Amino acid sequence: MLVVAGAVLLLSGCGSSGAKPAKTQPKRATLAASGLLTPVQQAPPLTLKNYLGQPVNLASYRGKAVLVTFIYTHCPDICPLITSNLRVAQNLMGTKTASKAEIIAVSVDSKGDTPKAIASFLARHEMTGRMQYLVGSTHELAKVWKAWGVGSERDAKQPEFINHSGLIYGVTGSGKRLSIYAADFKPAEIAHDVPLLAAR
Repeated sequence: MLVVAGAVLLLSGCGSSGAKPAKTQPKRATLAASGLLTPVQQAPPLTLKNYLGQPVNLASYRGKAVLVTFIYTHCPDICPLITSNLRVAQNLMGTKTASKAEIIAVSVDSKGDTPKAIASFLARHEMTGRMQYLVGSTHELAKVWKAWGVGSERDAKQPEFINHSGLIYGVTGSGKRLSIYAADFKPAEIAHDVPLLAAR
């Protein structure tokens, strides 16, 4: 069972009481994430096609920080917020840091997330070419939702809406799922964390 830890322990070397200062290990920078997942484990497999029909495999992004979220194009509130804040985070990073990150959005609406709807959604939020938007059949997507612990259920009273998990997962450069960000994360948090995630 994954447990969310609210703080990150700083790692430092031992000091010395001698006359000469001892060499110490540099402190490990703290992530600004909403929480950490423990125990830290390899991220679940994620192999789907994007809305353009191109295969995408999470494992191919080793050496980079990968931000994985689950959204749908007709979402009235949380999904546009997540997408817009990810765009702001990319802008805050600058070109060099942004090159160390990949953003993957996985659909939670196999029927409504058509290529046309996704292209319009990405254009509207100025994210065309800046994030992967993965799709599949309900069966294909359900396997991914289950592996990542993501809930996705059509609203009984308003069937045009889908109730789903609104989190962003941070995957390290070595492929481990380490951090989580709430839907209302501050873009500066992810801009800060990307180099740290990429290096781990």
